[in-house]
Amino acid sequence: MEVHAHLIILGLHQDARLRNLVVNVYSKCRCFGYARKLLDESPEPDLISWSALISGYSQNGQSEDASRVFKESQTSDLLAFTSMITVYSQDGQGEEALKLYLEMQSQGIKPDAFVYSSLFNACASLSAYEQAKQVHVQVLKLGFIIDIFAGNSLVNSYAKCGSIDDAERAFREIPERSIVSWSAMIGGMAQHGHGRLALQMFNEMLKEGVAPNHITLVSVLCACNHAGLVTDAKRYFSSMEELFSVQPMEEHYACMIDILGRAGKLDEAMELVNTMPYEANAAVWGALLGAARIHKNVDLGSKAAEMLINLEPEKSGTHILLANIYASAGMWDGVAKIRKVMKDSNVKKEPGMSWMEIKDKVHTFIVGDRSHPRGKEIYAKLEELSEPLRKETDLHDVEEREKAKLLYHHSEKLAVAFGLIATPPGAPIRVKKNLRICLDCHTAIKLVSKIASREIIVRDINRFHHFRDGLCSCGDYW
Repeated sequence: MEVHAHLIILGLHQDARLRNLVVNVYSKCRCFGYARKLLDESPEPDLISWSALISGYSQNGQSEDASRVFKESQTSDLLAFTSMITVYSQDGQGEEALKLYLEMQSQGIKPDAFVYSSLFNACASLSAYEQAKQVHVQVLKLGFIIDIFAGNSLVNSYAKCGSIDDAERAFREIPERSIVSWSAMIGGMAQHGHGRLALQMFNEMLKEGVAPNHITLVSVLCACNHAGLVTDAKRYFSSMEELFSVQPMEEHYACMIDILGRAGKLDEAMELVNTMPYEANAAVWGALLGAARIHKNVDLGSKAAEMLINLEPEKSGTHILLANIYASAGMWDGVAKIRKVMKDSNVKKEPGMSWMEIKDKVHTFIVGDRSHPRGKEIYAKLEELSEPLRKETDLHDVEEREKAKLLYHHSEKLAVAFGLIATPPGAPIRVKKNLRICLDCHTAIKLVSKIASREIIVRDINRFHHFRDGLCSCGDYW
C-alpha cells in the first residue's frame, strides 16, 4: 500500500504496466477490494489486470467471485481461462470446466499442459471415462503427455473413472515419475481393491529410490484396508517415522482405526483412539461407527454416533447407520427413537442416486425412478433378470413384495439395467453412485455380471467394485 501511495504521489499510477503489477500484488495479498477498485477506476483495464484478479480469486478458493469476474471481463486470455478451468475442476464443477474448454477452443485459444492437467482432474471428479479418453487424444496430438503435470493428472483421471488398466498404461508412459505419479497409481490400485498389487508397486517405488510422503502412506494404508491386510497395515503404520521420516497424521490414524475396526479388533481400535496425539475427528468416529455396524456392536455404535452427531449434525448417514445397528440387534424402540430425532431435527435422508455416461451424455437415476425416456425398457430388462436372480438367490423366506423391492428399488440396479440395453454386448458397464453400495445391490450385481456375461464397474462413495463372473474385486470386504 505504501508503494502504491508513492506511485500516486509521483503520478505514475495511470501507467498500464505499473497498474497491472499493483492489481497482481493486491490479488496475491488477498486484498481483492483494492484490486477491484483499481480495475474499476482504470479507463481501459486490460487482460493482464483481469487475469491477475481472476487468478487471485481462484488461488484463494473463491470460485464464485472468480467466475463472476471472468464473465464480466469477457477475456480471451490463456491465463484467465487456465485459472477458471482449474478452479472449476478443484471446486467439483467438472462440467463447467469442460464447457469452458470448448469455449476456449471456439475462440482459437491454444491450451497448454496446465489446462489439460485441470481437464483431467475435471473428468476425474465427474468419473467421465469417455471424456477423459477424448482429452487424452488431444494431449497426445499436442505432445503434452511428456509433461509430468498432465501425465500425473491422466493417471489419476483414469483411476477415478474406473479404468485402472488405462491408469497403469499412462503411468508407465510418464518419462520421469515423481512421488505424485507413484502416489496416484498406488492410491488408484487401492481404490480398485488391488491391495497386494498396490503394495508391490510401493515396494517398486522404494527400489527406484523415491521416498514416500504422507499422501503415499495414506494410500498404502488404504490398500491394506480395502484388502483386509491387517498385519501389513500395522507394520507400515508403526514404522512410518523410523523408516520414512513421516510422522503419522490424523489421516493415518483414521485409516488404521478403520482397518482395526473392520477386522473386528474393536478394543485395539478404541485404544488407538484414546492414545493418539490428536482429537478424534469425524473420520475416526465414522470408521468406528462403520465397524460397529459390521460387527453389530450397539454400545460402540451409540458412542460413535453421538460423537458424530455433535461434529456433523446435518448429516443423515450417521442416524441411518445407527438405526441399522439397532435394527440388526432387534432394538426396534431404538430405531423408532432415531427416526423421531431425524424428524424433529429436520434431518433429511440423502436420496440414493446413480449415473452413467454413454456417448458423451450422462444418464441419472434415483430410487424407484421411472422418468427415463427408456424407462419401460429398463423395467422390462429388470423383469427379464428377475427369474434367474431368484434361482441364484436364497430368498425363500422373503415375501414376493420384498423380492420386487430388492430387484427394483435402488438406483444402481436401474443404471445397470439401462447399461445392459444401451451398450453393445460384452462392453463394460460403468456406474457411479453417491452413497455406499448396499448388500442387496452388491449381491444382485454380482449375479447380473454372471448372468449377462458383463464386467460391471460401480464406483460408490468409498471405492470401486469390479463385478465379473459373479464375483467382486472387493472380495465382499467393503
